Amino acid sequence: MFDDDLLTYLETYLTEERKQRFLDVLQQRTRHITIAVEDVYQLHNTSAILRSCDAFGVQDLHVVENRFGKRLDKNIAMGAEQWVDVYRYKTVTDCISTLREDGYRIIATTPHNDSTLLPDFFPKQKCAIFFGTERKGLSEEVMQQADGFLKIPMVGFSESLNVSVSAAIIIQQLAQKVRNSHVDWQLSDIEMLEKRLDWTKKSIKDVNGIIKRYLVE
Repeated sequence: MFDDDLLTYLETYLTEERKQRFLDVLQQRTRHITIAVEDVYQLHNTSAILRSCDAFGVQDLHVVENRFGKRLDKNIAMGAEQWVDVYRYKTVTDCISTLREDGYRIIATTPHNDSTLLPDFFPKQKCAIFFGTERKGLSEEVMQQADGFLKIPMVGFSESLNVSVSAAIIIQQLAQKVRNSHVDWQLSDIEMLEKRLDWTKKSIKDVNGIIKRYLVE
């Protein structure tokens, strides 16, 4: 059960501006689309994708770290890891299984097959958009498991973009599409409360000591 009293208590440590900022941002947050990255090699790419999730209102990032270990650089993410929920997996099988259990369709990004063009794609159902390694793209497992394929239309000689650039374009476009639609894209009331509490805790110095005092009182 959610502790409304704890949230109310902790929010007394925030400025009114900070509290309002949380409310404003949460009104634009979505889990209708989510992002997954598979074995991206360059640290700055995964961190840049995390920043794009935050900037464009996607609440969750799923990171498969099978081959190259942890792929987030806090210096590049510039604090975005506080506001976006990051889920880490050792295998892409685990990642896909978890997302399917949560009701997501698996959408693979690739420029190399008969993919749906980004302007023609609309996520009526919850979708997890997968991005792959810089050179080889997504693994065969993701391609075989995918419910659909997506690509950015390009008119130049280059066949592909940097993965973090591709992700930024797709995240911005899809997030804007769902916000302008009639699908149920926003966080639920309880999800918003949970994130308010989470973000409030992350904004208060020595929050554990404060919570201990609250529990004693």
